[in-house]
Amino acid sequence: DIEVDLPAPVDATPAPETIPVEVVHEDDDLVVVMKPAGLVVHPGHGQRSGTLVNALLGRGIPLAPAAGSERPGIVHRLDRGTSGLLVVAKTDAAHKALAAAFARRDVKKTYAALVWGHPDPAEGTIDRAIGRSRSEPTKMSVTARRARSAVTSYRTAERLPGFALLDVDLVTGRTH
Repeated sequence: DIEVDLPAPVDATPAPETIPVEVVHEDDDLVVVMKPAGLVVHPGHGQRSGTLVNALLGRGIPLAPAAGSERPGIVHRLDRGTSGLLVVAKTDAAHKALAAAFARRDVKKTYAALVWGHPDPAEGTIDRAIGRSRSEPTKMSVTARRARSAVTSYRTAERLPGFALLDVDLVTGRTH
């Protein structure tokens, strides 16, 4: 005889939490928030709580279920270490419309980035396929086997001693 003791399934539905987050705009269909650096957007592997989704639920903001139980309302995301505006859908109709706008690249995303040194040339486009690094799966690599198209344009906004402030446009939305 073989006896198996299975653990109870874990509920993947995010719980409301009291986490401060700045709401920049809210209407019946969507909410725009300023995501601070250090905050993960939605629950996932290794991060079940303490996310932006938990924070919005904690404020009583309804989130569109269309994106799935772990990612309600989420149309796009920003990396943990990145701050910036994030649009979140409150209704399934808004989620569908926003997802289509992002897919068509109707939404322009521009970042301010402080970098070491001075890019040469001062402006340009990086067009290299990118995917998960084989040796370090938490990092991205242009030598990955399963790489996807990634296009990023940059312009030097200001030269500083040893640094440069860049305006960076994510054409495809994938990290370079």
